[in-house]
Amino acid sequence: MSIYNDYIQEIEDRKTQGLHPKPIDGAELTSEIISQIKSVNNFNREEAVNFFIFNTLPGTTAAAVVKAQFLKEIILGEAVVAEITPDFAFELLSHMKGGPSIKVLLDIALADNGDRAKKAAEVLKTQVFLYDADTDRLKEAYHNGNEIATQILESYANAEFFTKLPEVAEEIKVVTYIAGIGDISTDLLSPGNQAHSRSDRELHGKCMITPQAQAEIKALQAQHPDKSVMLVAEKGTMGVGSSRMSGVNNVALWTGKRSSPYIPFVNIAPIVGGTNGISPIFLTTVDVTGGIGIDLQNWVKKTDENGNVIRNENDEPVVEEVFSVATGTVLTINTRTKKLYNGDQELINISKALTPQKMEFIKAGGSYAIVFGKKNSNICC
Repeated sequence: MSIYNDYIQEIEDRKTQGLHPKPIDGAELTSEIISQIKSVNNFNREEAVNFFIFNTLPGTTAAAVVKAQFLKEIILGEAVVAEITPDFAFELLSHMKGGPSIKVLLDIALADNGDRAKKAAEVLKTQVFLYDADTDRLKEAYHNGNEIATQILESYANAEFFTKLPEVAEEIKVVTYIAGIGDISTDLLSPGNQAHSRSDRELHGKCMITPQAQAEIKALQAQHPDKSVMLVAEKGTMGVGSSRMSGVNNVALWTGKRSSPYIPFVNIAPIVGGTNGISPIFLTTVDVTGGIGIDLQNWVKKTDENGNVIRNENDEPVVEEVFSVATGTVLTINTRTKKLYNGDQELINISKALTPQKMEFIKAGGSYAIVFGKKNSNICC
């Protein structure tokens, strides 16, 4: 109980900073939480169930290993948890995306020819983050005549992990927020002197721009619940400076959408814009999360009748506004026409932000899903 009590005390301490419970990544705490779930009359049981479902990190964490194994026990009937049915356990495994969750799903799919195997296979068909060891297991089972393995491999070959996803909406409504005038550095979005907090995504999110900016973004979201907030570098480029995934993570945390209801503080699909576009490295990182980066071109250099750039007394080019993206402006991204609109008014062509490849990233929720999915589609049997 000591490690659990320490976690509860940490939660109380975080409340003073306006923070939620820290996501759980350790095996020991996860095991303690599971022990309390199994103890039906335990005073902390309801709280422990919520921690297990909503606050235990997936992926390759030590906590994910323990969580996946317990979900396997529930599916096999070796453990009974009223709040987590076997079907819900499969759903939780599907949101863990890779690592130990894949091992558990393969254990069930390849060892049981009944309904459980079929359900595990259906989940596996949606997963893309498989290690070579995982695909080797599938290939071996296939060569041994396992029908479930054959079905999974056929699904991968047909890219059903992608083709069965919902299509990207034809219209994406955004409301603008001017993050700054001129180039926006990644250091504004994720300051280097706050590197110590990057592993704690919610805490690190507190350092993006300013507390005032964060409050203004939240206010825009409250006013426009059906729209995404687009962070804008007015008269500049978004994301210049060092490559920083944490910068995109912070933008997604404040303006993106949750990747899963069961994964805390991991948001995807941020939408950003810049008068002079998006820094290439930053744009690649936006692609990783299935986001959109738009070259707005909303200010242009003024020219005379001969096409020469007009300069001011400091010999700097004079620029003029083509269209406004002032904070609170509602715009529409049309993914079919590849245009940006203000109401019915067409503003610019944004086809570079919506290439076929980038549309794949948006649909899949990130470029990694596409890269790994294509690898799985080419598994040699």
